[in-house]
Amino acid sequence: MGEGESKHDKFKRLASQRVTNAIKKIELIGNLSSPGYEYAAEEIEKIFATLQQTLDSTKNKFSKAKKEEAGKFEL
Repeated sequence: MGEGESKHDKFKRLASQRVTNAIKKIELIGNLSSPGYEYAAEEIEKIFATLQQTLDSTKNKFSKAKKEEAGKFEL
């Protein structure tokens, strides 16, 4: 964390970098649709099911963090 950088600023900086990198990687997967490759429909379904499962799991982590924070108890 840079000097004077708040937790929210750090989150925004890292989230921007990581989402941009993820988008680039997903676009590379899209390049596999070119005629230079051969694939079965089942393989494509497996790829996108796995990606969707990972997205859902990651999104749930944010919901879980908020719920835990709401039920937090301190003395």
